[in-house]
Amino acid sequence: MSFQPVSGMLDACVLAVLSREDAYGYILTQNVKEAFEVSESTLYPVLRRLERDDCLSAYDVPYQGRNRRYYRITAKGKDRFISYVDSWDDYKRKIDRIFSGNMLGGAADVQN
Repeated sequence: MSFQPVSGMLDACVLAVLSREDAYGYILTQNVKEAFEVSESTLYPVLRRLERDDCLSAYDVPYQGRNRRYYRITAKGKDRFISYVDSWDDYKRKIDRIFSGNMLGGAADVQN
């Protein structure tokens, strides 16, 4: 069983990959696949949206007679990525608390 990406998670993963280095679509897809099953056709709308939101810029590089479109994170994209990391840390802490049984309240507190 695997978890499906929640809203914003694909954006966050794309920005995470691009925060390390520029990349083109296929490489981005392969990196994001480490976390989620995703196809290039799923990722390209995410890239276009992030580019429209000024979180990414794109440029072409000739490769074997064709152009390869590379994506680069912008300053706004870096800020958004930092925000995603902060949100993820908070979310992960809450989920870890539930998984480990360290929840607040509940029947165990009533009996004690």
